[in-house]
Amino acid sequence: MRDKRKKFAVFDIDGTIFRSSLLIELVEALISEEYFPVSARKDYEKEFLHWQNREGDYEAYIEKVIQTYLKHIKGIPLDEVIDVSNRVLEFKKRRVYRFTRDLILKLKKTHFLLAISHSPFHIVDPFARELGFDKVYAVWYEVNDKGYLTGIMEHKDLIFHKGKVVLRAVEKENLKLAGSVGVGDSEGDIEMLKIVKKPIAFNPDSKLYRVAKRNKWNIVVERKNVIHTLK
Repeated sequence: MRDKRKKFAVFDIDGTIFRSSLLIELVEALISEEYFPVSARKDYEKEFLHWQNREGDYEAYIEKVIQTYLKHIKGIPLDEVIDVSNRVLEFKKRRVYRFTRDLILKLKKTHFLLAISHSPFHIVDPFARELGFDKVYAVWYEVNDKGYLTGIMEHKDLIFHKGKVVLRAVEKENLKLAGSVGVGDSEGDIEMLKIVKKPIAFNPDSKLYRVAKRNKWNIVVERKNVIHTLK
């Protein structure tokens, strides 16, 4: 009997497709448009400088940005945050890596495309849909019955475990592991990459790089206009 299940490819977004973080860009825009106070930058400024100076960890920096978003988003109408998200994407949605952009174009002819991100759904979804993704998993933030964000993150236990998200999608979307592809750039993607048949560590951080080398995964580095495949 013919297997009717679909092959799939799963991609991380921030740092893998988008050449920054959608969450960081959104927080910066919310500060610039005075939804968040200018002082909000102080919440993650120290970690940002440590990361920029190669003295700290990116994960520590992005965790501070998440906490800043949670702290200041409470009481802001979701519709207005979506408007800000759309303005961010209008100017920055094409800031993507060539390798993953071209791989998406190739794979969407043959694979069901999944996107998994720790950035807010209301900015990730339109970004990923325009690229041709079939299903998007990102962070949901609670909205009260008046349409205001409450500052509470929903389904945190699931979305912050990308392996669980992939397995859930495989079952829900009738997908198959045979022929599956995964692309990620950081330690948080390791669990996801262990599941697929063709894992690709793209511009990996040190922890992902070590795991990829040990498991003989494909390692790809894009620097300026040059794409290297490491052995």
